[in-house]
Amino acid sequence: MKTLFDILGIEWREVSHRERIVSALGAFLGIAAVVLTSRYFLGDEDSYLVIASMGASAVLLFAVPHGALAQPWSVVGGHLVSALLGVTCSLMIPSDLLAAPLAVALAVGAMHYLRCIHPPGGATALVAVIGGSEIEALGYQFVLTPVLANTLAILVTAILFNLFFEWRRYPTWLYQRLAVKKEQLSSESYEAIAHEDFVYALSEINSYIDVSENDLLRIYELATRSRQNRRLSPDELMSGHYYSNGKPGDAWSIRRIIDISSDEAGRDDGIIYRIVEGEGAPSNGSATSAEFTRWCRYEVFREGDNWRRVEDKSG
Repeated sequence: MKTLFDILGIEWREVSHRERIVSALGAFLGIAAVVLTSRYFLGDEDSYLVIASMGASAVLLFAVPHGALAQPWSVVGGHLVSALLGVTCSLMIPSDLLAAPLAVALAVGAMHYLRCIHPPGGATALVAVIGGSEIEALGYQFVLTPVLANTLAILVTAILFNLFFEWRRYPTWLYQRLAVKKEQLSSESYEAIAHEDFVYALSEINSYIDVSENDLLRIYELATRSRQNRRLSPDELMSGHYYSNGKPGDAWSIRRIIDISSDEAGRDDGIIYRIVEGEGAPSNGSATSAEFTRWCRYEVFREGDNWRRVEDKSG
């Protein structure tokens, strides 16, 4: 089942009910502002065509406000350049069969080069071509009203709405600026990752990643803060408990100690364990206490569908 979830790209990250409700409320307010703006410029009949595009923006702005695709330049630049190219294709190419796909293709390429990738921009380009006679009559005015007006309406709503929630200040520049003032990196944190290291790593992936550099640094800080390289001692190992090697990706593994054997003098002579998840699971194995402690990083416990460090219980 886990393999199927991995293939489908299903993420099981825990998000609080409060965060989900806040996201939905923000989307409601953002689209309410867009509806009013669209009806003012287009009237009731054709306003839904532009709203469909902005609905997709609302998902990014209010559900993932820290995502790279939801930042102001991505939102404004993505919609505007897409609208401009969509109108141009609509005016210059008589056939919608060619104009529609070409408009979206050009929009995707332009957003890449201008560093303003915003998926709803593709819908904006498409609306400019197949949006109907009233939108066609607007010509390049469509870029300013209603597209720019709607974009600014939802963007301002996102900025103001997210100000009420400290953990999701928008844009990320504001979130990071306030976060740095509030707390500095712990003196016990791991060595900071340089900007050049991130740029090189991302270039090696050679694909657009919807996480900003600031968020990656923040994730790294939270994951490594106050985490030392201390290893468990053999005396701390307990039968029936679970332990992790703490490695990333496919190398990660969880072992459950089945039995700790002793020699005649009462000294630990070996450990029998079962790999319950990760690399090598499911299978059994054995090791000396010294070998097992060199392998493991910390003790873990099961919480729902996730594994957590034992010291996180109090947190």
